[in-house]
Amino acid sequence: MNDYVIYTDSACDIPKAQLKQWGVYSSSLSFQFDDNGVDHEDGTMSAQKFYDQMRAGGVAKTSAVNVGAFLAGFRELLEQGKDILYLGFSSSRSTTCNSAQMAAEQLREEFPQRKIVIVDTLCGSVGQGLLIYLTVLQQKNGATIEDMADYAEKLKLNIYHHLTVDDLVYLKRGGRISPAVAFFGNALGMKPMIYVDGEGKLSTNGKVRGRKKAIATLVDQYAQLTKNPGSGMVFLGHSDCYEDAEQVAQLLRENCGVKMTRIFDIGAVIGAHVGPGALVLCYVAKGR
Repeated sequence: MNDYVIYTDSACDIPKAQLKQWGVYSSSLSFQFDDNGVDHEDGTMSAQKFYDQMRAGGVAKTSAVNVGAFLAGFRELLEQGKDILYLGFSSSRSTTCNSAQMAAEQLREEFPQRKIVIVDTLCGSVGQGLLIYLTVLQQKNGATIEDMADYAEKLKLNIYHHLTVDDLVYLKRGGRISPAVAFFGNALGMKPMIYVDGEGKLSTNGKVRGRKKAIATLVDQYAQLTKNPGSGMVFLGHSDCYEDAEQVAQLLRENCGVKMTRIFDIGAVIGAHVGPGALVLCYVAKGR
């Protein structure tokens, strides 16, 4: 088997320590609050501190991984004689994947004997993390870098991301909904049900009233769409609302027979756009 590594970025919302255990390398997106000029790498501020600052009125703005960061990260591995399979944050939501592609084009001239394969996952948050996890399992079974890239390309549009948020103001800030919709939606307790479509963009497929109904809808949608009822791995992400994430996991166990769930914090870069109280449920589905 050719010697290669899997590489990703922090938009996957998998902690660096966990990625390291999987043998996965990564580069970090960044954020800053209120244009104060202080950049923070994704993952360097605790989730609770980040979301508390948002609750206090802080506005976080995010930045993609630049070409230089990928050049440095990729070059170090190429110099060790390793090929690279990069599984990147959806190009519909960030220029990060494009930066990786630009870095790869430069480095292919410098290291013509090495392979750098770029996969735009059209995923984000723990959906991207789930795709990475499943790809790592294939790698451990001896798949080549070409086999792995083909596997990820074929699987990515079966990774379903179902999301709900607690406060519509953050979607308003990102231009996803109008100020009027945010105001009246919050006043009426409406919770949008959001998914990532086939282009890697956020889309809505309904709204419900109240947090309890939103949580129940996440579970109901899983039961309807999952490709592997009960037996497939499910990843859950939450933005400082662990108890709600655990409630979703419990309902999946009780109502759907799900045996394998993992719960992760939604990091700052994704969290800046969905705010505290967001929940995302990701699994292998029949399609998006």
